[in-house]
Amino acid sequence: MILVTGASGFVGGELARTLKRKKRYALRLAARKASEHLFALGEVIQIGDISAETDWAHALTGVSCVVHCAARVHAMNDTSANPLAAFRAVNVGGTLNLARQAATAGVSRLIMLSSVKVNGEATLLGKPFRPEDLPAPEDAYGISKREAEDGLRQLALETGMEVVILRLPLVYGPGVKANFLSMMRWINRGVPLPFGAIQNKRSFVALDNLVDLIMTCIDHPAAADQTFFVSDGEDLSTTELLRRAGQALGTPARLFPAPVFFLQPVAAMLGKRAFAQRLFGSLQVDISKTRTLLGWSTPISVDEGLRRTAKKFLDSL
Repeated sequence: MILVTGASGFVGGELARTLKRKKRYALRLAARKASEHLFALGEVIQIGDISAETDWAHALTGVSCVVHCAARVHAMNDTSANPLAAFRAVNVGGTLNLARQAATAGVSRLIMLSSVKVNGEATLLGKPFRPEDLPAPEDAYGISKREAEDGLRQLALETGMEVVILRLPLVYGPGVKANFLSMMRWINRGVPLPFGAIQNKRSFVALDNLVDLIMTCIDHPAAADQTFFVSDGEDLSTTELLRRAGQALGTPARLFPAPVFFLQPVAAMLGKRAFAQRLFGSLQVDISKTRTLLGWSTPISVDEGLRRTAKKFLDSL
């Protein structure tokens, strides 16, 4: 029996649908609120908001592996009075409470979705983060994910429950929201964009590739107590991403080459410094350990991932 938390979310929902389609495991889904489409996939547990006080006893009965997708996610404009406390309450307190109860219930493996933000916000061009690099989170979300990782590793030592940690870059796919959705809207509307000469490199992962790796980690012996990066295996500049997204949408991106040294201070003056870092800076991850230790390869290419994402977007218009 597999328990998927955050089963109504972007990643958890696709994982649940894929597990149901593959028919490899009995499936139990935990979500903040139960919804009709979840009941078609497996047994559903409405768990409410996750905290250090959540009772997981019923959800964990008979479960051999937990895939923990639920989290308080990073947002560009967090309005919490104390963002770090808010992230810690869910991502640290909620995660470690679940893990302790899982170990007590006899769960053999817990897979947690973490973030590249544990390592930091940027890399030098061509110098990707590696799993063995020292963590250096800079924001509240990254700090909370690092603390959750540390707590899980300690719990694994104390209880023998296997822990697998997956550090994710930006995930895109059908139904993606936030900045990626805004990007597709800009392109589809033919908005001229001054991003035609950006020479950074960033790692991304298509939803289908991420789900495939999660499924590999459910029962692969070599995944036990390991930390892995995941990506599509092809890093893109912002310019390349926009052009290839335009190809997928059937609407060529209208790009003109404004110099980055001009765009960066303009973004800072507009209060968009963090957004500018994502547009102009590099953030790469090295997935060689993931490939070698697990014998894993991405089932779909970047272009196929973008095609699937674009199709869903266009179908929703």
